[in-house]
Amino acid sequence: MNVLIVDDNEAAADLLQELLVLQDHTARCTYTGQQALDVAAGEVFDAALVDLTLPDFPGTEVARQLRASARGEPPLLVAISGYSAEDASGGAGLFDHHLQKPIDFEVLERILTRAAAR
Repeated sequence: MNVLIVDDNEAAADLLQELLVLQDHTARCTYTGQQALDVAAGEVFDAALVDLTLPDFPGTEVARQLRASARGEPPLLVAISGYSAEDASGGAGLFDHHLQKPIDFEVLERILTRAAAR
């Protein structure tokens, strides 16, 4: 899968990218909401891992715009946050999944594998 990573914690985003590449995915890191939207305007992603707390605007807004601008099938949207899904309910219904940091990579891989099979 081609995965967009949106996280202002550059070290965490870069590590996640490396792990995804090791699992035969392609991945692109962005560190702000605007950077993510600019990259997504020129490339199609199968999934987007979006931090809910970004320096320029909320991850929920990134997710809304990614869904609205999707050419064809919108990407699988996974919220990533230091908060639990219950505490980060601002994205309820907007995201397909929510993963709390630190991300359990095995859970993420299962989510991506299921999405790739559909």
